[in-house]
Amino acid sequence: MAVFDYRRDTYPEDESFDAYNAERLRSADTLLLGRKSFEGFKSYWPPVAADPTARPLQREISRLNSAIEKVVVSNSLTPAETAPWQNTRILRRAEAHARIEELKMGPGREILVFGSRTLWNDLLAHNLVDELHLMVSPVLLGEGTPLFATRPPEGFYLIDTCTWDGSGNVLLRYAAQRPGNS
Repeated sequence: MAVFDYRRDTYPEDESFDAYNAERLRSADTLLLGRKSFEGFKSYWPPVAADPTARPLQREISRLNSAIEKVVVSNSLTPAETAPWQNTRILRRAEAHARIEELKMGPGREILVFGSRTLWNDLLAHNLVDELHLMVSPVLLGEGTPLFATRPPEGFYLIDTCTWDGSGNVLLRYAAQRPGNS
């Protein structure tokens, strides 16, 4: 089963998820991923750019994923395992917090995290997340892994919601509640 097949079987006509992800990718210059999410994305997205049966938006996402700098937090991934994706850098877990803080403070556009539940829970625990964008889809699985591993040390407040005509998806945007920004 491909990484995203579960969603396409349930909502094959709903492009809001892809449209929002393409919008996020266009506004970013860094994609931060854990090893498992990186491997899933790498196995799915690279060939989509040249697939004549893929929708134009899917081909664009494939090209954006290939072009963006990818930073993978992993102690086991090797540079040889990042092919065919160029622009991929590996951070070891021990150095991840300091390097990610440097990325945040440096010049550039947004830093995205897609999937990577273990990674973004770790980032939440260390106050390295500025916003959460949660896409809620009306797909009931009945079981699975909880979204949050533990309660983040800081609160979040709702800054925006979005729905799309003909879609069951709802986007919830939250900002980190830090002194001076609530």
